[in-house]
Amino acid sequence: MELKGARALVTGGAAGIGAAVSGRLRAEGARVGVLDLAEPPEGAADMAQRCDIADVDGVERAVGAVHDAFGGIDIAVLNAGVGGFGALLDMPLEEWDRVMAVNLRGTFLCLRAAGRAMVAGGRGGSVVAITSISGFLADRMMGHYSVSKAGVAELVRVAARELGPFGIRVNAVAPGTTDTPMFAATKRLPGYQERVAERAALGGIGTPAGVAETVVALLGLEWVTGQVLAADGGVSLWSPIDPAESIEHPERGA
Repeated sequence: MELKGARALVTGGAAGIGAAVSGRLRAEGARVGVLDLAEPPEGAADMAQRCDIADVDGVERAVGAVHDAFGGIDIAVLNAGVGGFGALLDMPLEEWDRVMAVNLRGTFLCLRAAGRAMVAGGRGGSVVAITSISGFLADRMMGHYSVSKAGVAELVRVAARELGPFGIRVNAVAPGTTDTPMFAATKRLPGYQERVAERAALGGIGTPAGVAETVVALLGLEWVTGQVLAADGGVSLWSPIDPAESIEHPERGA
């Protein structure tokens, strides 16, 4: 897909990965409309709509505003999401619903609205949703987050089949640990960030710019749809039963 002159919608584009995606798309010549509860930084988008993506009326209004301002939508990057922390047996229903409402329901609502606009426009399009490697790992204390992100991955696969005949590709990027405001909350967990950085095959913590680069790459792959691409520096390759660890670190096998 040619990004120069493309009309793009980015949810959660005021900070973190969404802001990095918005900046990268604009640098490539696209016009970008951001949907977020917060205002994006000055000059970070061509237009911004305050929107709670869990609210169906708000989503329809905001997506419609971007469509009308740009004369259509070619690209939708569905990035907005929230985190959460808690054991399943102790989790209040309200906490489960809060995370599901934004991460899964909200992504569906935005995909539906943007997809309808693309179908009506008759020019095809490309959708990239941001899921997470937590959607295919079993992270304790993050059950609602992991399940919501697994749901997004399956939503992407089904949408890719349904929208393919209209020339619309639907893919996902699954970041790992990335230096965002959401990840900053893990500083209260002793040694967590250091362990993650050590276990990444490429070493260190990911950056929003690195994830944005992956999103842009997927937007340009014309024969790829229904795929989930991990952008995690290889942290999801770590295995707790790796026998080489006992050779490299004999004390761990004691």
